[in-house]
Amino acid sequence: MTAAPAPRPGDAVPEPIEDQPSSALAVQLPPTLVPYARSFMKWRVGNEVTVLRDGGQTYRAMLDAILAAKRTIVLETYILASDSTGDRFKLALVERARAGVTIRLIYDAVGSFGLSGAWVSDLRAAGIDVIEFNPIAPWRAKFNLSHRDHRKILVVDDEVGFTGGLNIANDYASVDDGGAGWHDMHCRVTGPVVRDMARLFRRNWIRCGGKVYPPTQRADRVTGTGPSVVRLLENTRRRNRATFRRTYLHVIKAARKLVRIENAYFLPDRGLRRALVRAAARGVDIQVIVPGRSDVRLIEWASLYALRNLARRGIKVWRWRGEMMHAKTATVDGMWSTIGSYNFDSQSRFNNLEVTVEILDPAVGDKLLEVFDKDVPNCEAYDLVTWKKLPFWTKALAWLGFRLRRWL
Repeated sequence: MTAAPAPRPGDAVPEPIEDQPSSALAVQLPPTLVPYARSFMKWRVGNEVTVLRDGGQTYRAMLDAILAAKRTIVLETYILASDSTGDRFKLALVERARAGVTIRLIYDAVGSFGLSGAWVSDLRAAGIDVIEFNPIAPWRAKFNLSHRDHRKILVVDDEVGFTGGLNIANDYASVDDGGAGWHDMHCRVTGPVVRDMARLFRRNWIRCGGKVYPPTQRADRVTGTGPSVVRLLENTRRRNRATFRRTYLHVIKAARKLVRIENAYFLPDRGLRRALVRAAARGVDIQVIVPGRSDVRLIEWASLYALRNLARRGIKVWRWRGEMMHAKTATVDGMWSTIGSYNFDSQSRFNNLEVTVEILDPAVGDKLLEVFDKDVPNCEAYDLVTWKKLPFWTKALAWLGFRLRRWL
């Protein structure tokens, strides 16, 4: 590993840090899975993926993993709040730090705006290394307010990893735990791909000016016994910004039976809308769940405008009832699945650092289909009839939001 250059004073968004090129060979996939792989590189075999629903399951699993840590913990999140949910994580992290576990934490400056300085000082006082990603400092060279770290990564001892859509705040916690009970999805992963997650965190850590530390063993040199073939998708470098979009285009074109998508900010571009319409035209059963009432109203209205034409072309659209639906999951034919932080909006496509796991495992696909089917009864169908019944002012805002979609 070549030592990273020290960040220059005033650089808010330094250059990406790169590991040496991987020596991994292309993976040979079973014939039934081959059509869903856009590339045969960097797939990791032998993983186990556990699908986690909402804050009740997710936070419990994450905290259990943190409290069981023996050597290292790395945590990267967009929103870190100094509320009761944040306090649960702080107590667990501080306890492990005092037990001698090395802990590194990255949180985003905009997503975690309002995070108490005293709260962060408590972490540092316990020996936890903390970095604020892209601080709000317009006077700095290369400052870019829109460039945010939207990833959610937790890796414990380089052996257990978590990623998905949940931030660390009361909005995502269950009602029983004093939270708002937002609907979201996450996953727990074990196996070689966890090393990819740890190394991705390390590159961002060094890029943000964190002290260099030795990388974990490469994923291609680790064996696992789990049933899932998994690949980590990320977009640190500009040339990789379209990775998620290209992957979705590939699997939608490969779909033969069904596509199920749950996405919090669903504003697919023209190419993705065309791919969905063409898949529906060849008989693929496509269903999408979006929020009924979003925490970002302009995206909600813009989505209404975009979805009306998709519904007209044979795509079943469902709008979630109740608290915010914040998930970012998809499954195609029950063979390919993804869980992560990527939204179908311009911020995820052009500005944010994102991460997802791409999973080839029918069992994971079946689990996500089961979750989707359970979610549908809590939704309302959306179609052209629904659109025509909307008030004039809602349609006007929808038209305006759609025109502004490049900035949403």
